[in-house]
Amino acid sequence: MSTAAITVEKFYTEEGTDLALKLVAGAGGLKRLIREPTVNRPGLTLAGFKQYFAPKRVQVVGSVETAYLRSLPKDVCELRVREFFAHRIPCVVLCRDLKPGRMLQAAEKADVPLFSSSLITMKFISRATIALENLFAPRTQIHAGMVDVGGVGVIVEGESGIGKSEAVVGLLERGHSLVADDVVCLWIQDGTELRGTAKELGRNLMEVRGIGLIDVAAMFGVKAIRQAMRVDLMVSLRRWEDTKEIDRLGLDLEYVSLLGQQVPHIVIPVRPGRDLASLIEVAAYQTKLRLQGYHAAAELSARLTRQMQQKL
Repeated sequence: MSTAAITVEKFYTEEGTDLALKLVAGAGGLKRLIREPTVNRPGLTLAGFKQYFAPKRVQVVGSVETAYLRSLPKDVCELRVREFFAHRIPCVVLCRDLKPGRMLQAAEKADVPLFSSSLITMKFISRATIALENLFAPRTQIHAGMVDVGGVGVIVEGESGIGKSEAVVGLLERGHSLVADDVVCLWIQDGTELRGTAKELGRNLMEVRGIGLIDVAAMFGVKAIRQAMRVDLMVSLRRWEDTKEIDRLGLDLEYVSLLGQQVPHIVIPVRPGRDLASLIEVAAYQTKLRLQGYHAAAELSARLTRQMQQKL
């Protein structure tokens, strides 16, 4: 589901480094909520025009706003700043490392977090907008593993004990990369792309039944880890006896809906002796070919059609 609001604290802790944020004042208001995934420049509000002010957004102050405030008489400037901070705004960011001036005291008094950033205003707005869109993006999590197989993001799911971990270990041995084990956190990036990652607590770790936890980066090298990946395919491992009807040619593509996105779905029957890692690898490369426009089953169907037409 979509996130209705995030705290200023979450925005600061998760995006502060990329946005070069430094907390200057108003630490008591870090639990305030940002309710819209975009930013607002409050120039008109500081000038006294409040009709279309957007108080639910991160407020960004640049050189234009600060130059205007400096041009005002002291008492008028103080009044405008007090009125601005009296709104239920989540936080204020001063770009270009601008001095807070009279905003410092007003922010502390109103418990509104005041940040400074070394970024120029337009670069900050661009980065902050993308960051906020990702923080507000629809999210969910599923019980599964995820692997980067030759550039194809593959979610591997199945009932407990069916062999998901063994299959993933086999893929790592083939040089592929782990994205997540056991729980895959999904979100929609830029409104169109479904992506997956691991929970922070269990990142780089895998549980292998009978062995316990293993550190994938330490065992297979840092190349065996991917922070996040686009989801291109879901593979479901099912017991052989539970898969009565399987399309042996693969003419009909199946899909599964994840956060409203249609993801190609393949069911692989499991029984002793089957090399699941190899089968998942082939399924991933098959998906890559289909994304590039080549469909082996459709090609066979076309050949059969041409052959029958020649015999008529």
